[in-house]
Amino acid sequence: MSVIRTTVELDENLLNEATRLVPSLKTKKSIIEFALHELIQRRKQKDLRDLIGKIQLEDNYRETYKEMRGDDDPGRHISYN
Repeated sequence: MSVIRTTVELDENLLNEATRLVPSLKTKKSIIEFALHELIQRRKQKDLRDLIGKIQLEDNYRETYKEMRGDDDPGRHISYN
C-alpha cells in the first residue's frame, strides 16, 4: 500500500454527519478512507447490476455450476430463488 500525503478542504457539515452516522470513524482520515471504500464498492455493484439482462445463462446452469464447483457435499445447501 502506498500512502499519499495531501491537503484538502472538506465540508465540515459532511464530516460531522459522517461521524454521526458511523461513530467508530474518529478521524478525518478514517472518514475519507471509509468513503472511498464505500464509493468503490457501490461502483462495482452498479457495474454488476448493469449486466442484468445482458448475460444469457444455459438452461442447465445450476446443475453445471454445482458440478464444476464440486458440490457433492450433502451438508452444503445453497438455495437459488
